[in-house]
Amino acid sequence: MRVNVVIRYIGLVLQFVAAFMLISAIVSMINSHDSAFYPLLLSSFMTALLGIFPLFFVERVDEIKTKEGYAIVVGSWLVSCIVGMFPYLIWGGEFTLVNAWFESVSGFTTTGASILNDIEFLPQGLLFWRSASAWIGGMGVVMFALVILPSMGKSRHMLSTVEMSTIAKDNFHYRSKVILRLLVTIYTGLTLITALALKYAGMTWFDAVTQAMSSCGTCGFSTKNLSVAFWDSQIIETIMMVAMTLSAIHYGILYATITGRKNNIFRSEVVRTFIGMMLVISFVIALSLYAADIYPTFGNALRHASFQVVSIATTSGFATADTNTWTSLAIVLLMFCTVICGCAGSTSGGMKVDRLLIASKVIRNRMKIQLHPNAVIRTKMDGIVQEESTQSLVMTFILSYIMLTLIGTIIYTLFNYDLLTSFSASIACISNVGPGFGVIGSMDNFSELPSTLKLWSTLLMLIGRLEIFGFIQLLFIRAWR
Repeated sequence: MRVNVVIRYIGLVLQFVAAFMLISAIVSMINSHDSAFYPLLLSSFMTALLGIFPLFFVERVDEIKTKEGYAIVVGSWLVSCIVGMFPYLIWGGEFTLVNAWFESVSGFTTTGASILNDIEFLPQGLLFWRSASAWIGGMGVVMFALVILPSMGKSRHMLSTVEMSTIAKDNFHYRSKVILRLLVTIYTGLTLITALALKYAGMTWFDAVTQAMSSCGTCGFSTKNLSVAFWDSQIIETIMMVAMTLSAIHYGILYATITGRKNNIFRSEVVRTFIGMMLVISFVIALSLYAADIYPTFGNALRHASFQVVSIATTSGFATADTNTWTSLAIVLLMFCTVICGCAGSTSGGMKVDRLLIASKVIRNRMKIQLHPNAVIRTKMDGIVQEESTQSLVMTFILSYIMLTLIGTIIYTLFNYDLLTSFSASIACISNVGPGFGVIGSMDNFSELPSTLKLWSTLLMLIGRLEIFGFIQLLFIRAWR
């Protein structure tokens, strides 16, 4: 593996991150040069400087090997999280070294968990950077850089292949360059429309843009301590629910819907399952909350239940209520949403509805084969036959996901946290959802956790964001042949 080539491409990604830091500094400047202006400006300069050196000393190459592709993608995520700490560390406040790392990783992985006890104390420039890091991470730092930096050349295909999961790529039938531009165009357009709608619904321009970036990035970073509950507006909640839901659907399917193609959201088996799941779970939770007299009317119960279900199922993590006070049935169903989450090819994390569907069909077909040993049964999804290799990867991913969740739960319990907190923290981090239950409930944060657990949480976030194997494979890169 050519380390110099890996460093060069990571340097290109750093230029992209530095540009968003500069935009955040401009926001700070507009806000009367608030206290985040110089930390952001200095961070932008340092990040650009770190990224520009490899461009001078390493020659451009057009071909990248598989090892190098994995190293570039994983390296870009890690280095972006490291430089993402700069504004927090320079600004100070609650941001110790560990806390700054946690907040940076949570943003770039779109987890949305936080260590901040008083979010509203942060200057606007820093609040914008939090949302910007989430927005960059929503589509992926490498995917954005591939579109904006034309010097990537033939390397685009390799890097985009590594960045996207297998089941996400199965739904794309365009050239790599077209795919990348398609993704970013829809993502940016959806963010702008959401921001305009939120402004029309009563938010300030700053709040509208930052909430839109977090909604479309399915992160959940808010500018208010009470999250979305601060506005107490059904219109705002509805707009954000629509934005979160669309962002959790395969962007290729969104494109097909816009252009009038057949494989649209109305015909997609995965999308129907995803939306149907959220509707049913929202209704059941609302009944549970109304029956328990937690909300005075069923309409009120349905309003809060549906928002929390959409927020968690899309891995956004916004909140309008304290779910720790909800019924046991509601908590279990929300945990189910935390595990499954959105669709492949979207900005959401988690196991993905696609994998759940394939796994259920594999199990069903296996039972049929037990009854009819000589039968030839194929596993299909949306009319497409799923190869044996894809089915094997899906089952392996699910097994790995379960094992990592159990290991994570055990590690949290070693620090004397209750089972509810430990289990929900583990799946919330690896699914990039953010809030869990217990100590880390929807109206709480991760600030109480010791530094060791905060570092462990960030490791789970990175593993989850890189679809488990993308991160783990790098650890065994020397063993490749």
